[in-house]
Parts: sequence; C-alpha cells; structure tokens
Amino acid sequence: MKYKAVQRVFSPVKQWSWLFIPVIAFGGLFWHRLGLLLIPMMLALLIMGLLKGKYWCGNVCPHASLFDGILLNRAPLKRFPALLRNRFFRFGFFVFYMLMFSQRIASAVEYWGTLDFLDRLGFVFSLNYLVPTTVGIVLAFSYNPRAWCTVCPMGVMQELIYGVGRKLGINKATDRLVTISDSEACRHCGRCSQVCPMQLEPHKAFDSEGKYASAACIRCGVCVKNCPFDLLRVH
Repeated sequence: MKYKAVQRVFSPVKQWSWLFIPVIAFGGLFWHRLGLLLIPMMLALLIMGLLKGKYWCGNVCPHASLFDGILLNRAPLKRFPALLRNRFFRFGFFVFYMLMFSQRIASAVEYWGTLDFLDRLGFVFSLNYLVPTTVGIVLAFSYNPRAWCTVCPMGVMQELIYGVGRKLGINKATDRLVTISDSEACRHCGRCSQVCPMQLEPHKAFDSEGKYASAACIRCGVCVKNCPFDLLRVH
C-alpha cells in the first residue's frame, strides 16, 4: 500500500507541544530538575489513557507534534517494519524499557533526603526522554515519522490501561471512537488506511455499531478529514 503524507490534524496543544522535547530531553541534561516536568506529563498520559485510550498520542504528545508537524514532509513513508508491529516484540520491549527505567529510579531514590535527590531524579527522567527522542528520529528518517510510536512504551502502557478501563466500564462515557455513519455507503477505497499515521485499516474493521474499536487508534482525526465520502466521525 502507498501511504500518503497528508496534512495532520493539529489541536492548539499538539501544534506547539514539541517545544517540551528540547526543554526536557536536552535542557534537563544541564539543569536536571527540568526533567521533573515529565512526571505530570506521565500522570496526564495515564489518566487520559484510562479514559480515552491513545488520545494523548494523537492530540497532545510532544513526540507526535515533532513527527507529524516537523518530520512528516522530510522523512520517508515506508511501511512500519514487521518486527516493530509484532505484538510479542512490542510488549517484550515495554517490559525491558520499564525495568531499565525502574532501575534508574531506584538508583536516584538512594539519595532521598539529600540535596542531590531532585537533581538525580530529574536527570533520570531527562535521560529517559532523550533516548526515545533520539531513537524516534532515527526510525523516522529510516522508515516513517511514526515508526517509534509502534513500540513506544508509553503507547503500550496506554493500551494496557485502556483495556482495563474498558473491562471495568470506566471509560464508557468518555471514550470517543472513529465511527462510520453508513457502513453500506463505504466504497472500501482504503483512503483511511493510506493516510493513517499508525497504518491502521479502519475500513476493514468497523463493528456492528459502525465503530472502529482498535486500541491502537490514536483518535487523531486524519481519516475523518480525508474520507472522500465524508462518512467518518470521532464520537
């Protein structure tokens, strides 16, 4: 399939959120406490993941802002590598990444009660943001601007917590899904798949209520904007 670099949909937050990347990932290496800004961001990500799935990834995430706003027209649009899409690899990488992160946090906690604690903790978070930024940019110019998003540990965490929310019915009133108004009117042209940043295929998987319930959907609205028959909405 040939993917198309159509204009992404930007909320006011997503348009400028990429500015957090140099502040946290690079500024935090010199002024370590800047890395602590990642803590409220992670909390917001988790809450949003519970209530709205991967909405953060499509509408708020600073890396999404970088990939969709700055790198989209400068990087190739190849299909994501099969390895990065593999379910076992994704969750295996998630476990590995979180173990390494936990180990770094534990090393910083050893300084609890000292003047160095906040600096060391901030440095851990800053470093933890620099790594996906660097790897994400490399993958963007190697394959696709959103290649990193297929294995992003925060994205996987959102999928997991979103699944919990669905089982418990917590997000029934808050979740918004891509929905088709008339499934019989769909011509299965594949346009939604060609423009999807995550290379999903909504037109092949609408349920009996006309909803695309994939946990991988980032609710970015690109497919809605580009449906030639104006059949899609996010609600």
